[in-house]
Amino acid sequence: MKNVLIISSSPRKGGNSETLCEEFYAGATEAGHNAEIVSLRDKNINYCKGCYVCRKRGKCVQDDDMLPLLEKIKKADVLVLATPVYFYSMTAQLKTFIDRLFYVYRDVHADIYMIITAADDDLPLLEQTAESIRGCTRDCFEDCEEKGCLIAGGVGKRGEIKCREDLMEEAYEMGRNC
Repeated sequence: MKNVLIISSSPRKGGNSETLCEEFYAGATEAGHNAEIVSLRDKNINYCKGCYVCRKRGKCVQDDDMLPLLEKIKKADVLVLATPVYFYSMTAQLKTFIDRLFYVYRDVHADIYMIITAADDDLPLLEQTAESIRGCTRDCFEDCEEKGCLIAGGVGKRGEIKCREDLMEEAYEMGRNC
């Protein structure tokens, strides 16, 4: 049994990327894994101050909702980062979350999955968002391996992803096989 932590950065409840997170979760739990979805929109996470106090103290000086998440990330065997695409990049919520991983990134030992949704269907443009996330997951998380990246273009309206059975199934299978 693996600990699966799914980070949904959609500010829109019931959005397309969140719906795919739910499918990943369903597959992971059916496979017997301990899975949890964390919606960043429900969390109070401050921006990194760049003060480097965390390097000296082993703990961030900010007392916000990120601190318990950091402990969950360190215990995760699977980490899913999900975002809708805004102006060909990840949401501000996910970027803020990633920036706050600064002092624990050496402690992350998880398989990495990404879920990316967008209204645009130009895959090469959407791949830029995956590359920006990989700046953290590939280049900073030294003991992690990317196991899957689902990019779902052409889904801009809330719930539109539910009409794409192929993508729903892909998210489910990623979770089931994680």
